Amino acid sequence: MKKKLIAAAILAIGFGNAATAQQTQTAIVAGGCFWCVEADFESVAGVGDVVSGYTGGTTTNPTYRQVTGGDTGHYEAVRIPFDPSVISYREIMDLFLRSIDPLDAGGQFCDRGDSYRTAIFVQTQEQANTATAAVNAAQQELGRQIVTPVVQAAPFYMAEDYHQDYYKSEGLKLTRGGVKTQEGAYKYYRDRCGRDQRVAQIWGNDAPFIN
Repeated sequence: MKKKLIAAAILAIGFGNAATAQQTQTAIVAGGCFWCVEADFESVAGVGDVVSGYTGGTTTNPTYRQVTGGDTGHYEAVRIPFDPSVISYREIMDLFLRSIDPLDAGGQFCDRGDSYRTAIFVQTQEQANTATAAVNAAQQELGRQIVTPVVQAAPFYMAEDYHQDYYKSEGLKLTRGGVKTQEGAYKYYRDRCGRDQRVAQIWGNDAPFIN
């Protein structure tokens, strides 16, 4: 798949990204840090307000501290509402797989542990078939085994308010690089964690969210 075909679905944030309530479907994926997955998909035409949360585990209404502590079985995940008249579930899957490291079963980039594993959570048999086909196509493209599983959706718990739209918030945060706006702290984290560098290494020109 050529990058230009994937990138054709992407528009600037705030333009063409409102999915109407009557038409909205949802995709649920885990791709490591949910701040990053949320930021990526809110730039896609036909996608609405992406929600960061937790799913796949056994603890009811978990907290961030509990999830990252590793005792809940939950993944950091996002719920992606989308308008299928603008973008299909298969296109969402293709974008997702090419925005992560699907070869890493132990976490993503600098974030290690069960809560940072990747997965696709399917809600119907049609989604399961589509997601599996997308994984198979991506695996054929790479010529390597993809470890991102396709699993049945479980209860999804919305993360704390401060995690929502973290990438564009204006509050101040103390980082190893000094005091930064929250948006700046996010960009600092993403760069230092090596997310985009690793995705570019794996997918090259097919990486859709890398400038």
